[in-house]
Amino acid sequence: MTDDASKVTSMRDAIARFVHDGDTVVIEGFTHLICFAAGHEIIRQGRRDLTLARLTPDLIYDQMIAAGCARKLVFSWAGNPGVGSLHAFRRAIEGRETERRLEIEEYSHFGMVARFSAGAARLPFWPLRNYMGTDLAKANPRIKTVACPYTGEALATVPALNPGVTIVHAQRADAAGNTQMWGLVGVQKEAAFASERVIVVAEELVDEEVIRSDPNRTVIPSMIVSAVVVEPWGAHPSYAQGYYDRDNDFYVAWESISRDPSRLQRYLDEFVHGVPDRAAYLEKQPQVTRLKAKERFSAGVNYGF
Repeated sequence: MTDDASKVTSMRDAIARFVHDGDTVVIEGFTHLICFAAGHEIIRQGRRDLTLARLTPDLIYDQMIAAGCARKLVFSWAGNPGVGSLHAFRRAIEGRETERRLEIEEYSHFGMVARFSAGAARLPFWPLRNYMGTDLAKANPRIKTVACPYTGEALATVPALNPGVTIVHAQRADAAGNTQMWGLVGVQKEAAFASERVIVVAEELVDEEVIRSDPNRTVIPSMIVSAVVVEPWGAHPSYAQGYYDRDNDFYVAWESISRDPSRLQRYLDEFVHGVPDRAAYLEKQPQVTRLKAKERFSAGVNYGF
């Protein structure tokens, strides 16, 4: 840390200090602002027995599962958006690669939103109606029912989720941790407020005056932030509105990479374990141009893993 007021640190230091073996870890983002850089650093530091939680786990959780970081996944939908399955995840829950299968705990989308909302409000549970007529409650015994004290109606409930650490990627933050994001926003705010520790990863660090000049964009306040990491392109291959586009070619390529355990391991060896940090990772990405912040990724890239 540079001084008492600043929370700015490196990704390596933030993960080392705030992500521990056995933690419940949330890397949120609804197709947008997904912090792949943090996931890669967790893999590099060899974290184990993590419970990974997120509404829509996609490629970064597939990579973390393949790397042996995860004991359990808490989620509402898992897949490669617009492409297909997560094959490392599938092999793990089927027990085809390790002796211990990946544990899973499944909810609806709103069920996960409700869990984070209860956690953020420091409530023990959250009532909802969206499990009526489904079999999810049979598959997940943590979904229970309660009688409404006002109407007597039977309502489904889900327990609060209070992660050990939530990692949020954002467009910008100041050194104290006041964090601004815009565009497609999911449940980053709820997950952050529910969490014991919060790591903010920002595309750029700005002065407090910039934050104060546009306060409606401030989603996460400094008082709940543990560390701020400045990591341009930290969300690649997902996107950061106003900074860079989604790398659709990579999502398509991941379908064949993740199907083959040896190809997936080669990817991890080269692009995660084989680089010391995000800057080195970006140098190895032929489709990434850093000439203009809003320039789109080039098309038709051949990923030869």
